[in-house]
Amino acid sequence: MLEPIKLGQQKIALVPTMGALHKGHVSLIEVAQQHADVVVCSIFVNPTQFTDPKDLEKYPRPLAHDMDMLLAAGCDVVFMPSVQEMYPEPEEWHIDLGPAEFLLEGEFRRGHYQGVTQIVNKLFNAVNPDLAFFGQKDFQQVLMIENMVAYFKLSVQIISCPIIREEDGLAMSSRNIHLTKDDRKNALVLSEALQYVKDNFKTVSIPELLENAKKMITAIPGVDLDYFTIANGKTLLPEADKNQPDIVALVAAKVGQTRLIDNMLLN
Repeated sequence: MLEPIKLGQQKIALVPTMGALHKGHVSLIEVAQQHADVVVCSIFVNPTQFTDPKDLEKYPRPLAHDMDMLLAAGCDVVFMPSVQEMYPEPEEWHIDLGPAEFLLEGEFRRGHYQGVTQIVNKLFNAVNPDLAFFGQKDFQQVLMIENMVAYFKLSVQIISCPIIREEDGLAMSSRNIHLTKDDRKNALVLSEALQYVKDNFKTVSIPELLENAKKMITAIPGVDLDYFTIANGKTLLPEADKNQPDIVALVAAKVGQTRLIDNMLLN
């Protein structure tokens, strides 16, 4: 599809999405435009990464809204394949993504990152990008995609872009549409707990930070905490040494009926 552009030696950037676009996605497109000549945005709700069929069924698909946003953002190409196109026949996919695959999200959503890397690899094969842009909100996902790129020795450069937040701190997510008014208010505790850890990282011990952050979250009604961790950003294992580089706080919780994730870089 994009071979003539490639022949012109133009850089192609890919922004893979599952649609239900928001300002966070637009920020990825804007950063991509600074790094490449042609920006491709893919919209594909990938069935192989959903561990719960109900979650796949209720995933928002506001196509007209998405196309308006992409047009306004100046996206060059929209790639919107069908499930039949991406999975013409049943296929086996399992690659070694390293031990971090089974931690955090991998523990709660087993097989999720196999599905993610399967479709991202397919998108890379279809678009043949020089660069691909992902949001930091899905911190573990970016790590798994980097591991997949290393596994296949792909030439695409993976770029992680900062989380875009609402004015009150809530991380933008396609899932936020499912939050009730009360849920939306209660969900703020996730970013507040992360900010508390960041603000006090230099002066308070890691065990105390974790204890206080978890207390903040569990004190809010309607918020069911899956995990809150301070981890090494490369291994996702709990980090005890503040002098290590790439330390990140990560949280996941069910707010009402909606599961949200968030994170914050600490150093």
